[in-house]
Amino acid sequence: MKVVGITGYSGAGKTQLIERLIPALKKRGLRVSVVKHAHHRFDIDHAGKDTYRHRAAGALEVVIASRHRLALMREFEQEADLSVHHLLAELYDGVDWVLVEGFRGSDIPKLEVWRPASGHPARYPDDEQMTAIATDAPGQLPAPTALPVLDLNQPEAVAQWLLDHGARFDYDADLYLKDEV
Repeated sequence: MKVVGITGYSGAGKTQLIERLIPALKKRGLRVSVVKHAHHRFDIDHAGKDTYRHRAAGALEVVIASRHRLALMREFEQEADLSVHHLLAELYDGVDWVLVEGFRGSDIPKLEVWRPASGHPARYPDDEQMTAIATDAPGQLPAPTALPVLDLNQPEAVAQWLLDHGARFDYDADLYLKDEV
């Protein structure tokens, strides 16, 4: 499995790039998963549904499945700050690429999405895990770089760059999880 973090500040276009990369990779016959970091409470369940009622009754985990999908909801009895590596360990073994949105401070290889219009600084000058920058304004990068600069508006080209440099994104869970157990 290959793993790349799609990182950048809010409003830079990370989600938009990911939703355009997924079909670009899938049309090449690849299986793609996404890991997303949320900074807030979220719920994918709704009051009145059986699964919600099971959780409200105190179930630690609820798994719901149909012929088309499976969902696992796990409650934490105490707040838990899971690393990206914990979440990657939960994924289907047969996936080819995992696009990770968020987890800016993680130690996985990353591609930064940067737009000057967002008003946020770039992260690439201070992040040694950055492998490339996707931007809509290459002439306005705030610091010189030897990193590849990709056109944010050309997701097919970004996907091809990922594939051409795929060995950089090979993920070895044993390397990362050995210190986290």
